[in-house]
Amino acid sequence: MRWHQLFADLEAQFEAEQDAAERAGAASRTRAEVGAVRLVDRVRGALGGHVVLTCRGAGSVSGELTDTGADWLLVTEERGRECLVAVSAVRAVAGLGRRTAPPEDPGPVRGRMDLRWALRGLARDRAAVHLVLDEGSVLRGTVDRVGADHVELAEHAAEDLRRASAVQGVRAVALDAVAVVRTSPPGWD
Repeated sequence: MRWHQLFADLEAQFEAEQDAAERAGAASRTRAEVGAVRLVDRVRGALGGHVVLTCRGAGSVSGELTDTGADWLLVTEERGRECLVAVSAVRAVAGLGRRTAPPEDPGPVRGRMDLRWALRGLARDRAAVHLVLDEGSVLRGTVDRVGADHVELAEHAAEDLRRASAVQGVRAVALDAVAVVRTSPPGWD
């Protein structure tokens, strides 16, 4: 009878140690998984929701998070103006729920959809923009070209179309300096 008691005690002790080890392992795995989450994946969990981005040089950008890319976020502000935000300029994000999007394998096509790709779309559309730099200055005009590490902006008044007579100059801006690009519908300044 004593042997049965001893074996039962040893078995209970072994199971308790095994449960403790599993709990510690699960907590460690959870910390490792959370530690691997990139900001863009965390923010992507809020797609379709209202977010407030605090951006270096641009202050707050607030609105519906409508899309994300490898290194950019697209926010539609209250009056419908779209803001392309460089993730590198984001300092804080409010409005996130508990949901985090799983890290996605960008694949060969989605992997090329970076900030340069988005800016090339603006160049193709000949959209007037407000380009906010990470030190706070704002440039107005139309994106002409996008290079490997820079964007060329034909500077003109926001209310003017990009015409040779309206262009005051062309400025090359390092992509690293771009914080926010706001579309500029006519009449916005």
